[in-house]
This record gives sequence, structure tokens and C-alpha cells, in this order.
Amino acid sequence: MTRVLLASNNAKKLAELRRVVEAAGITGLTVLGLSDVGAYPEPVEDGASFDENALIKARAGVAATGLPTLADDSGLTVDALNGMPGVLSARWSGGRGDAANNDLLLAQLRDVPAERRGAAFVSVCALVHPAGETAVARGEWRGRLVTEPRGAKGFGYDPLFIPDDDLAAGRTSAELTAAEKDSLSHRGKALAELVPVLRALANEPDSPDDADAADSAGG
Repeated sequence: MTRVLLASNNAKKLAELRRVVEAAGITGLTVLGLSDVGAYPEPVEDGASFDENALIKARAGVAATGLPTLADDSGLTVDALNGMPGVLSARWSGGRGDAANNDLLLAQLRDVPAERRGAAFVSVCALVHPAGETAVARGEWRGRLVTEPRGAKGFGYDPLFIPDDDLAAGRTSAELTAAEKDSLSHRGKALAELVPVLRALANEPDSPDDADAADSAGG
């Protein structure tokens, strides 16, 4: 059984990746989260792009555990804010959490009319192998932002975002089922591009070196 590490503390991202693996019919692959390995210092995400930050996190996971590591860097780009918050999405309110981020964004868009509230979720997923191979995939999900949060599912800016795919129904991404979101979302699109790489990874034998590294890391 080959193990791959998702370098994230977000349980919902971990569940999403596991659903993608299952839906693709990939067998022989165990997806681990950071809680399944020994703690290691989180890298500073000081990249100027989603690609750079995803690679920073994936390479740190490989260095710490010796396991193939997948990392996602994602965020919301708002047309009226010239693409911000972008890579700063998780820290838009100074690290005070999702609700504070949403409140700040709504305040910044208070006077922006509906026709100018376009936005996109962007996800870049990077998969780095201990041998050095790297695969990077990007997904984008267009939509528009509402004026108040709706829905209890999802996380981050989901309660503010109505995807273009569901515009007629008018549901935010926090009102979609997990299966609906997986089939439409930015992260779902990026992960889908990596399915062939994950499938090839599942066919690799778990090397003794990788196993020892994961055991020493607490996995």
C-alpha cells in the first residue's frame, strides 16, 4: 500500500482528496493527513503565487516525512479588488479566521453593484515525489459574490460565492452537497488533473526508505 501525504491540517480538504481517490477507483493508495505523521515545522508560505506556495508546502512535507506529498494552495480572486485577496485569502483579516475574512470582504464590497461582483476560486495542487518528480495542476471556479453569508457547508469564502455553474438556482457553494462541490470546484478540477499521477503512484511499491521515514515521523 502506497502512502501519500496531504500537507494540510484542514479535515475537509483531506476528506475531499479521499473522495476524489475513491471516485477515480484508485486502489492501493492511502491518503494521510498531517495528524497521521509526526509534527514538523510548517514552512513559511512566502510565495508570490499559488503555484509557489503549493510547492513550498509539498516540498516541506517530502523533506520531513520522506513520503510523496500533495499540497494545495487556494484562494479567492475578486474582480473588483484587482484579484485580491488571492494568495492572502486565508490571512485577509490578519489571521482571525473565516468569519472575520468574510466580514472584511463584504465590507470592502459594500458599494459594489451585483454586476461587478465577479470572482473566482483558484486552486493549485502540487504533488512532489521523494525522487524529485513534480506535478502541478490548476483549477478555477468562476462565480459572483453575494451580500451576506448563506449556507453551513464548506469553509472559507464558500458562504459568499455563487458559482456560475449554479447561477440559476442561486445557491452558494456552502449550500452545495459534497458531491456537487467536488464535481464543480476549483480544487476538484485541480485534483482531477492529478488522478493519472495518483494512479501511477498507487502502483509503486512502498519503498523501505519511505516506510522508515514515515515511521520515524510518527505515521
